[in-house]
Amino acid sequence: MRLPELRIGSLIAKVPVIQGGMAVRISTAPLAAAVASEGGIGLIAASGMTLDELRHEIRLARHLTKGIIGINAMVAARQFANLVKTAIEEGIDLVVAGAGFSRDMFQMGKDSGTPIVPIVSSVKLAKISETLGASAIVVEGKEAGGHLGTDQSMRDLLPGIKKAVNIPVIGAGGVINGRDVAEVIKLGADGVQMGTRFAASEESNAGPALKEFYLKSKPEDVVIIKSPVGLPGRAINNPFAAKTIEGTAPVPQTCDACLKHCAKNFCIIKALIRAQQGDVETGLVFTGEYIHKIKEILPVKEIFARLVKEAKEIE
Repeated sequence: MRLPELRIGSLIAKVPVIQGGMAVRISTAPLAAAVASEGGIGLIAASGMTLDELRHEIRLARHLTKGIIGINAMVAARQFANLVKTAIEEGIDLVVAGAGFSRDMFQMGKDSGTPIVPIVSSVKLAKISETLGASAIVVEGKEAGGHLGTDQSMRDLLPGIKKAVNIPVIGAGGVINGRDVAEVIKLGADGVQMGTRFAASEESNAGPALKEFYLKSKPEDVVIIKSPVGLPGRAINNPFAAKTIEGTAPVPQTCDACLKHCAKNFCIIKALIRAQQGDVETGLVFTGEYIHKIKEILPVKEIFARLVKEAKEIE
């Protein structure tokens, strides 16, 4: 299969691949820029960043590439609106938003001409998004890493949602290789979003120990935890994940109030930062369901070359 271009508003990605926004600080400027330079859409994960840090990352990405750069932000984050406003002020190409739903972001997009792309897991939210002015939607299924809005497979959700809306639909969750990309496009998707494969790339900002941890993961190591955000989350089992499942994870002694609503069963921002820095014992390691399919850390350029080649082999 020859992969089609992905059009979102006036943006045209030569390869229909969006790199997922993985927080905290897994997807920063080097990764987003590398993906954009290969013809995909690179996302900076804004959640957990200060506004100045986000400005720096956007400017660095712009310096590194002329390709399409967006942000991903968690609606559940208290700073969500300010992160989106800051990114728009910096001239970001598009905003992808998940872990909740915000009606306000669509007006920000209209006022600035910035495409807004919500992550949804139902026909109802897809239709609402289109009505409010979404430029495209990401349909995320249970296979995805991080916060999950459904227990259904993306491959089951996508055809119905595609029929229900007239804007581009991007499939997310469980997309690892070119065969997966071709399969999702054949289901009717206009493109795919891939997170886990790019977390395990050379340009990913994950610490070396975390990247090694990814490669050692087996299917039975992937678990669902209860996130303080109020949604289930897919992670790799480690001592910290086991404690969250048992309900014995350390309760925060201090709180930065980073979330609009927090169950306070543990501090998710600090746990994700520990993992990003390579602490795979006491950090929270979010991952997609098929992490075990990834056998090597590759440069983004090679990942794209293989995606295109593998897709071409599919009739």
